[in-house]
Amino acid sequence: MLVPFFNIFIVGERVAKKRKLKNSVTRYGLRTQERWYEKVDISGAVRKLEDQRVRSRLNFIFLIALAAVLGALAAILFFQEVSVLDNSMEPTIQTGDSYFMNQMVYQFSNPDRGDLVVFKTSGSDDAALHVSRVIGLPGEDILIENGRIYIDDKLFGENGKYPTIANPGLAAETISLGSDEFFVLGDNRNNSQDSRYSDIGSVKKKYLVGRIWFRFRPSNRMGFV
Repeated sequence: MLVPFFNIFIVGERVAKKRKLKNSVTRYGLRTQERWYEKVDISGAVRKLEDQRVRSRLNFIFLIALAAVLGALAAILFFQEVSVLDNSMEPTIQTGDSYFMNQMVYQFSNPDRGDLVVFKTSGSDDAALHVSRVIGLPGEDILIENGRIYIDDKLFGENGKYPTIANPGLAAETISLGSDEFFVLGDNRNNSQDSRYSDIGSVKKKYLVGRIWFRFRPSNRMGFV
């Protein structure tokens, strides 16, 4: 009776081991399959990579558009072409010369004495553009006597050789400039329409268009002014 019972115990133990092994293999297989699935499921990574590429392209397009806008803005504000069609600024500026004009500079500051300014005589869009040199600043008194310029009763020593002024015009008597007015003269002192004459007069700041800063034509005289 003891032997059969021992045999039954051995058989039962083997069956239990087989079931345990089968369950272990099954669980191991499931875990292995799950790990394999996680390794081959790269759709999330692909989507992330595609998103990065889209963002990169959008950033590139944005930078190109921004550069184009800034370039156009710079061209309008700093590279506006001005061609001189008269001889009022000779010999500094020759008739037919072309220049770049800075249109922003006087939005934030006042002209300095000696600046070559572009201005209008009125606020009309059709008003002609003029080019002259700033001589008198706001609040100053200007007088031309015996061909010489006086600023606040002091002789103005100009940097450069200019013709002696034959006709002082309005400046034969003292001109007192307002808080927003400038007195301008052409370098060709005896053949220039400037602040000495009533059709120009003292130039108000609101009529200043910009400052000439670079000659680009003719090419053999290209350079800063």
